Amino acid sequence: MQKAKTWSRALGVAAILGCAPLMAAGQQYSLDSEHTTVAFMIEHVGYAKTLGYFSDVSGSFTYDAQSGQLSDVVITVKTDSVQSDNEARDKHVRGKDFLNTKQFPEMRFTASDVLVQPEGSTEIDGQLQLLGKSLPLTLTATLNKADKYPFGHKLFTLGVSARGELQRSDYGMDYGVANALVGDTVELIIETEANQQKP
Repeated sequence: MQKAKTWSRALGVAAILGCAPLMAAGQQYSLDSEHTTVAFMIEHVGYAKTLGYFSDVSGSFTYDAQSGQLSDVVITVKTDSVQSDNEARDKHVRGKDFLNTKQFPEMRFTASDVLVQPEGSTEIDGQLQLLGKSLPLTLTATLNKADKYPFGHKLFTLGVSARGELQRSDYGMDYGVANALVGDTVELIIETEANQQKP
């Protein structure tokens, strides 16, 4: 697999391709819900990790390629949309032992004033609001591609991979932690395509 392009290299290609307006000022992007995955992995009794995901995710951000400034990052997840391909488990995860989706129907990640590094991945420091608490969360993000979409909407599109982790007990979600039935560390996996919005 070809190594993922860095933010600077990919956006440099965009300029060569005639996308100069992108370089002029910060542009607004929205996550493409059809090409966005927010998933997680968590240990089950120490045997193996269970993979789950959320099917209802939306978000947006502003990116200024000239200054490298990323701002106004908002990713909203409808907690009731959690899926792990097991009906009984999903019902449990939506309940009070875990996400308590009736009382807390959304979780939200926000970040602002992030300076994109010229090489390699970028650390995005923000806040995750979950179960009524807002705590720091860092995502490590890599820009995979920046180019005009080849078909369909044909908007300028950024493809981004991000990873992070949290301790669910920090948010009061401590079911199964003490007896190691369910892991405390939650690994986050985010894959998204974000489309530049028209002025």
